[in-house]
Amino acid sequence: MKDRVECYSGTSYAERPVALIWEGQKLEVNEILSEKRTPEGKTFRVCVNDNRQFDLLYDEKNDNWQVILVG
Repeated sequence: MKDRVECYSGTSYAERPVALIWEGQKLEVNEILSEKRTPEGKTFRVCVNDNRQFDLLYDEKNDNWQVILVG
């Protein structure tokens, strides 16, 4: 199963993440801690409503998100 991330998309796709699915539960993004672009796509470090932090990696070529719990 692919990781799922919901994002705000204005002028381009995945401008900022607003929620993610982790272990079957939807978690709202409270804060974007960092954002950068890599050759593969965009990456975000976010903090969710229970203060856990996740890295969200978007592979643009394959249109695929990876969600990694970091804290």
